[in-house]
Amino acid sequence: MIVVLGLLVALGPLTIDMYLPALPSIAEDLSVSSSVVQLTLTGTLAGLAIGQLVIGPLSDSLGRRKPLMAGIVLHMLASLMCLFAPSITVLGVARGLQGVGAAAAMVVAIAIVGDLFADSAAATVMSRLMLVLGAAPVIAPSLGAAVLVHASWHWVFAVLVVLAGALLLLAALALPETLPQAHRRPLRVRGIVSTYGELLRDRKFVILVLVGALGMSGLFAYIAGAAFVLQGRYGLDQQTFALVFGAGAFAFIGATQFNVVLLKRLSPRTIVLWALVASALVGVTFLGMALSGVDGLAAFLVPVWLILAAMGLVIPNAPALALSRHPDAAGTSAALLGAAQFGLGAAVAPLVGVLGNDELALAMVMAVGAVIALFALLTVGVSDGAGDDSELRDAVAEPA
Repeated sequence: MIVVLGLLVALGPLTIDMYLPALPSIAEDLSVSSSVVQLTLTGTLAGLAIGQLVIGPLSDSLGRRKPLMAGIVLHMLASLMCLFAPSITVLGVARGLQGVGAAAAMVVAIAIVGDLFADSAAATVMSRLMLVLGAAPVIAPSLGAAVLVHASWHWVFAVLVVLAGALLLLAALALPETLPQAHRRPLRVRGIVSTYGELLRDRKFVILVLVGALGMSGLFAYIAGAAFVLQGRYGLDQQTFALVFGAGAFAFIGATQFNVVLLKRLSPRTIVLWALVASALVGVTFLGMALSGVDGLAAFLVPVWLILAAMGLVIPNAPALALSRHPDAAGTSAALLGAAQFGLGAAVAPLVGVLGNDELALAMVMAVGAVIALFALLTVGVSDGAGDDSELRDAVAEPA
C-alpha cells in the first residue's frame, strides 16, 4: 500500500522535475527568456494547486478511485499536448493541465493516509511515503537528461505518457477503495463550501497548512532556480546537473527516514519546531553569505542541502498534524494542504526568476520562508495540551 501511495504522490514531482535539465534548451528553442520559460513551471504548480481544491471534495463524495483514474488519464492527454507543443503558450497551458492531472494522484494518496492513519502513525506513514517520493527528484532529472542526449526536449513528455500509463494500470489493479459509502459527503456546492469554511475557521489547521506550504517553498525555489545557477553560473553539463540536483534529494530523503526514529521520542510538533529553527538559522546564514559576495559551488550547495534536510523533517509532520485535526474530511483537508503548497510554489518559481535566478534569489526565498514558518508555528505553540507528547509517542508503538 505504501509503495503504491508513494508512486501516486511521485507523479507530481516527476512531472515537475523531469524537464528541469531541458529548461535552458526550451528557452532557446522557443526564443523566450529564462523567466518566461519558468512560467511553464508556474503553470504546472498552479494546476497542482487548483486541481487539488476541486478533486479533494470530489474524492470525499465519489470515493478515492474514480477521481484518481480520471486525473491520470487527463495527465496523459496533457503530456501528449506538451510533446507536440509548437509555442510557449501551448506548452504553458498543457503543463497546467498536467498539474491538474497529477493533483488527482497526489490528493487521493494523502487522503488515503488520512483515511487509515492518525497523529504520529500518519506522520510515520508520510515519512515512508517521502522515501518513495524522494526518489523522484533523483531519478527525474537524470531520466530527463538521458532523453536529451538522444532526442529533443519534446520527448521528455513522451516518457511521462508512458510512466502515467503504467501508474494508471498499477492503481487500477492494486489500490482498494478506502472511503466507505457511509462516510461519503453529498456532492453539493453548499456542502463543499461549508467544509472548506469549517477547515479555514480552524486556526491551528490553517497555521499547520501554512507551515507545510512555507516548508515546501524552499524546495520549489531550488527546483525553479537550480538549473540556471548550476548550469549557467557554474557550467555543469546536463548529466552532472542531474547528479548534483539528486544529491539534494538524498539529503531530503535521509531526513524523512530519520524522522521515523525521532517520532519514537518526540512529538511531530516538537520535531517541526526544531527543524524550522535550524532551517531559519541556515537560511539567514546563506543570505548573509550571498549578500557579502561569498561564492563557489560548495558555498551554494552546503546551505541548500542543509535546508532541504530540515524540510525533510517539516514536510511529513506538518501535513500529518493538519490531517489529524479533521479525519472526517480527509480529502478536502488534503486538497487545502496541497493547494497551499503548490499555490505558494507557483508564486515562488517566477519570483526566483524575477530576483535574478542566482544564489541571492534562492537565499532570499529560502530564508524568508523558513523564518515566517517558524514564527507562524510559534503563534500556536508546539503542543495542543498536556499529555500530547506521550499520546503521540504511544501512537507509534505499533508499526504503521
